[in-house]
This record gives sequence, C-alpha cells and structure tokens, in this order.
Amino acid sequence: MPLGNRSDKSFYRSSIIRHNRKEIITLNKNYHKSRMGKQRVLSGVQPTGNLHLGNYLGAIRTWVDMQDNYDNFFCVVDLHAITVPHNPKTLAQDTYTIAALYLACGIDLDHATIFVQSHVTAHSELAWLLNCITPLNWLERMIQFKEKALKQGENVSVGLLDYPVLMAADILLYDADQVPVGEDQKQHLELTRDIAIRFNDQFATDKENPVLKLPEPLIRKQGARVMSLTDGTRKMSKSDPSDLSRINLLDPPDLIKKKIKKCKTDPVKGLEFDNQERPECNNLLGLYTLLSGKSKEEVAKECQNMGWGQFKPLLTETTIEALKPIQEKYQSIMNDKDYLDSVLREGKEKAETVAHETLTRVKDALGYLPLPNNN
Repeated sequence: MPLGNRSDKSFYRSSIIRHNRKEIITLNKNYHKSRMGKQRVLSGVQPTGNLHLGNYLGAIRTWVDMQDNYDNFFCVVDLHAITVPHNPKTLAQDTYTIAALYLACGIDLDHATIFVQSHVTAHSELAWLLNCITPLNWLERMIQFKEKALKQGENVSVGLLDYPVLMAADILLYDADQVPVGEDQKQHLELTRDIAIRFNDQFATDKENPVLKLPEPLIRKQGARVMSLTDGTRKMSKSDPSDLSRINLLDPPDLIKKKIKKCKTDPVKGLEFDNQERPECNNLLGLYTLLSGKSKEEVAKECQNMGWGQFKPLLTETTIEALKPIQEKYQSIMNDKDYLDSVLREGKEKAETVAHETLTRVKDALGYLPLPNNN
C-alpha cells in the first residue's frame, strides 16, 4: 500500500496527545498484554539530524509493517552520535526529532517501546564489560571503521573504533531475537554474535543456558539499500556532505522538487530496472515503486517509454504526497513536548527493567560482587 496511508489508525490510537499519568498506565497495561510470547526486535537510529528516505524505506517502514508481530524496542542511539564530531547545542533537539519521527512514521506504543540510549546506563556498562573480552583485531577489520577513519584522519577517536561493541551491547541487553539491518550493517550484527558466542564459551557455566542470546538479522529485500540522488552506486546517507544527495522526511515540497530536479540521471530515454550501466535509473524507479505502493512490474510497464522530463515530476508528486502525513503527524507531536517527554520517560523505565536483568546475568557470570541487601 502507499506509504502515505500506512498506520494512520494505529498512530491516532497510540499517539494522540496524552497529558495525565492514568492514560500512560493504561497504555502500559495494553503494552504488556500484547507482548506475551512474541519474539523481540531491537533497532535504533542516531540523532544526527533529520531522517531521510533511506532510513525510512530501508528500516523504519519495516518496523511499522511488522510491529504487531513482535515485542519491539526502538532506541534513539545518542551515545553513538558522539563517535564522530557533533554539535552539543543540537544533540538534545535532534534526539527529540528522531523520537517524534518514530511516532510520526507509525510506530505504535501498543506494540513498541521508544527510549533514549543514554537514559539507560546499562548500555555503557555492558559495552565496557564486552570490551574486555573482545579482541582488538575484530574491531580493526570493520569496514565502516576503515572508511570513516580515512575521512577523519588524525581526529579518529577510540569511540569510532569501539562503537560496534556498544552496538553489540545495545542488542544483547534486550535479548533481541531479531535485528532489522541493511546489507551494510550485517558485519556489525555478525560481530555481535561473535562477541556473544565468545562470552558464552568463556563464562556460561551451563552451555544449555547461555548468558547472552544470539540475535538473527531481519533484512527487508526490497528497499533495503536506497541509494544517493547524486550517485546511484552509493548509499543514501546523513554523512554525505551534500544535502542534495538525500530526501529528508521533513523536507518541504519546494526542496523535494529541487532535489529531484537536480538528481543525477543519464541521457538514455526509456526507463528500466536492473541495468548495471544505469544505477541512477534503477534507484529512482525503486524509490517510485516503494513510495507509490505499485509493484515493480507495474512501474516497469508504466515508465518503459518515459524520459526524465516526464518521470521526475511524477516522482516529485509521489514523494511529496507520501511524506505529507508523516510531516503533519510530526508537527502535532512536537507541538506537545509534555507528551513526548512522557513517552520517553515510560520507555526508559521499560527498557531499564529488561536491560538490568541482562546486565545482572553478565556481571554474575563474570564473578562480580552483587550489591548487598539493605537488611
């Protein structure tokens, strides 16, 4: 179905403005009742600016589609945001923005917990414990570290090298059964599994009852990799210095029109999928397919004789209409910070309960002295 029609009912059921504790408590009861016997999913997004179509189509829409079937924990991973140079003046506001966009995109609080990573201190503590059993060469071989380290040069931080261990802690804390990842993130999930296996082999006293659960990847085949508007061979990314390379979820219509008008194309008339010589064509047709809700076959037939002058206005109109309901819902949420604060506060409490149980298991396995009782 078209993006713009997704989860309207669940959004208004879960995200209508609440001002009192009683309604939040009622929501919590529904939450716990709906999660019995479900597999758990954990995923997160950095608060490093606006989300773009790649984030939405490659990850968040997957979460929205499947959320009724899982016990979902969605995290704003603000600790990861400082592994590269960041702006302290905007970090808090960017964190609010991501949390609000989770809700605006259709994440339903009847089926999900939304929380901020730094609000749950177990993330940092487990990361340190896992650091101490993770071989350094495992981190040095990570592809994304190598790519980002080249860009940063002498300014590369230990945090950038070590952030896959923090990511492993994020996942393992919640006993996640599955983790929605794009193809480029599979290596990080494989590292998480390697760390968990190493920990269990070294410290689990009963091999039938491991301390840490091994998560599995959950990959959406269609739309898992949305490419840049300026280079169809590169992934759409917030780290790209050119804002023209991506369409952000909160971009106004005039800016969307400008970006699509300027996006890279080729001189060939007639549009087609899966031609390796035409990566931009394949990417733009894929975007249109995902945003319109049409099948690949329908789009191929519709666009086979089109030129770019005809297709770009079509893609522009489709994109604007698809993002309109998300933008309207986002503004409604941001206009009531009390509601958003209540969501994050309740999310922190739920997440902290689960995380503490895992952290206690890990510390017990490592031999730490438990906190003495008061009596």
